[in-house]
Amino acid sequence: MTKENRNVLTIEELVRRAYEQRASDIHLVYSLPPRFRVDGALRDASGARLTDEQCAQYAKALCGSQYDELLRVGELDFAQTIGGIRCRLNVFLQQGHCSVALRLLNDCVPKMSELGLPAVVEEFPGYSQGIVLITGETGSGKSTTLAAILDHINHTRCDHILTLEDPVEYVYVPDKCVINQREIGRDTQSFAAGLRAALREDPDVILVGEMRDLDTIETALTAAETGHLVFGTVHTNSAADSIDRIVDVFPAERQQQIRLQLSMTLKAVLSQQLLPRRTGGGRVLACEVMKTDGAIRNLIREGKTPQINNIIQTTGGAGNILMDKVLQNLYARGDISRETYEGALRDPASAKGQPAAGQTAEPAASGPNNSRYKF
Repeated sequence: MTKENRNVLTIEELVRRAYEQRASDIHLVYSLPPRFRVDGALRDASGARLTDEQCAQYAKALCGSQYDELLRVGELDFAQTIGGIRCRLNVFLQQGHCSVALRLLNDCVPKMSELGLPAVVEEFPGYSQGIVLITGETGSGKSTTLAAILDHINHTRCDHILTLEDPVEYVYVPDKCVINQREIGRDTQSFAAGLRAALREDPDVILVGEMRDLDTIETALTAAETGHLVFGTVHTNSAADSIDRIVDVFPAERQQQIRLQLSMTLKAVLSQQLLPRRTGGGRVLACEVMKTDGAIRNLIREGKTPQINNIIQTTGGAGNILMDKVLQNLYARGDISRETYEGALRDPASAKGQPAAGQTAEPAASGPNNSRYKF
């Protein structure tokens, strides 16, 4: 900071304060005070409003030699360790001013048992091939779940794990596995290019940070068909929506072929969201789970995805569960408020006749311990 800004907190001080307050994100915006996101809500970190110069100084400190590129292209997305805390950053221009959106990551890769995931998810690291999708909106904890699954593989299998990330978030310490982490824009040009190259790099397990375009999805399907275990993320809120999103990326004349490939390679979909705890002080993980079986594969092939929810409902013994059922259980258990419950439902009719919060309910598909989710 310049002499005029010496009373402003450094980026290291801001990150440390955010960490101590269990914040998930920091926002630095011209004319506003620094703000932390805690339990999903933004609140002021200090009363002083940031000047244009202060925002520029933060951007320069974070971007370093890439600051000129920021001014040229308008945004930069990267990850770095600040004060010993791993962070994911997007520094960008808005109305001629620099802004920063910074997400704090867990200081180490959490264990699967620490996240409150459904018990059936413990099967995912044991799959030998196929595609597993982790879905949910931004900030639903997808990256944390994937990191826990991959690190479990790292400690239990003797495989080659190859990740394609934008940017690299969690840094793994190789144990039984060989691990290569490639960052989009730095180590490879794109997800699609990195995934095509991956097929010649002898991987057993491939992580695709985001399956969002035709080339990436097509190559991921090919990788799964040829004996690889592929993990990917999709920004959808349910298993059925995830299948439709992948198929709809392709032109109409190819969609039947993609449905066939997906029906043969898709192993499971885990859809998740993080909800504010009714009593405050953290958030609760809610997960929908769909493991594919013969009936679901047939529905995928025939393009009858709206019927998938019925199969999930009737195959609870296999670990499948719909999101609305999980929400009902969380509300009845008293973990979430009525307002949160009704706002998160996909089918509002599900709320009719629901008992008051705190009444006995069957266990939800998520455990009570969500403390290791930073966001």
